[in-house]
Amino acid sequence: MTCHVLSCNVVCMKATSAVQRELRQRRPFQSVSQEAVVALLRTTDLLRRRAAAVVEPAGITLQQFNVLRILRGSGEEGLPTLEVASRMVEQAPGVTRLLDRLEAKGLVRRQRCTKDRRQHLCWITQAGLALLTELDGPVHRSGREGLKGLSESEQRALVRLLDAVRAELD
Repeated sequence: MTCHVLSCNVVCMKATSAVQRELRQRRPFQSVSQEAVVALLRTTDLLRRRAAAVVEPAGITLQQFNVLRILRGSGEEGLPTLEVASRMVEQAPGVTRLLDRLEAKGLVRRQRCTKDRRQHLCWITQAGLALLTELDGPVHRSGREGLKGLSESEQRALVRLLDAVRAELD
């Protein structure tokens, strides 16, 4: 709490949070949960912009980077398009268009499934693997720098807290 002396009276005002100051918000949040959500969204935006600044010079978006990482992890079996979509960090309604763009860049390949003609299987190409190898270090450093204000144990606690929030949302 911050107290100021005005004339002979002491006026105490509730301390503002960092997110309130960053947003130059003069009125208090309606609740702690509202403040927490705004702080989380603000932090997510800052981390996303930092990561985008690393991958975009390589000619891809963060969502495309995410798809490439998913496909790298799938191995030689590849993945159906809908499975790729379900594994994305940030859900994208236009995963087919996302894959179209990656295929046009030569970073992924797709093939109609012989067992189910409605389904397409997706694989990362050698060019896609090479691009990820180039970006892995800088993306990792960006994330580490973005969380440098937290100790490793605090980062683990943050992961547990965020897991608990998502568990209630799914």
